[in-house]
Amino acid sequence: MTVPALTMLSEEERLLRDAVFGFAQERVAPHVARMDRESRLEPALLGEMFQMGLMGIEISEQHAGAGGTFMNAILAVEALARVDASLAVVVDVQNTLVNNALIRWGNAAQQQRYLPRLASDWVGSYALSEQGSGSDAFALATRAERKASGWSLRGRKLWITNAAESSLFIVLANVDPSQGYRGITAFLVERDFPGFSVGKKA
Repeated sequence: MTVPALTMLSEEERLLRDAVFGFAQERVAPHVARMDRESRLEPALLGEMFQMGLMGIEISEQHAGAGGTFMNAILAVEALARVDASLAVVVDVQNTLVNNALIRWGNAAQQQRYLPRLASDWVGSYALSEQGSGSDAFALATRAERKASGWSLRGRKLWITNAAESSLFIVLANVDPSQGYRGITAFLVERDFPGFSVGKKA
């Protein structure tokens, strides 16, 4: 019995996949063992991935992105993962969690401020997990309180992918615990905001 393929890649998609895999073999592979030993990404690779458009695949050209599709992002992550899963996760979090959230739910001002940076030189993180809520995302201890000058956040996050390299964090916090999961919302926190800090790797 002949089974039809679920997806047939277009020529453009095949070219993207092959280009990313070629980059991974040529530029990433020589650094993999050392990055694993040191638990640290090679900074030059981040710059090269930005130049290739891999950190802003679905961001529109209007916002300096590649103007690609979710399928493009999947193909890029898969191609990188064939050589180094850690670097693939960096690209995955940037595109499918951080950029995607801003594209879908950010307002125009937020998109204008952050999407061009995320496409060109800013790494992003999705700060959800906490010590007491790693597997229970709705049990967040981080609190957000509205002040006259804006919002004040109090809490700690753990196991945040890309944190060491990130300039922007999407931080999940509980505004009203009495509302259960409906009391949770997300805040865009820049690395140099007063009171915010990134701890050392454990």
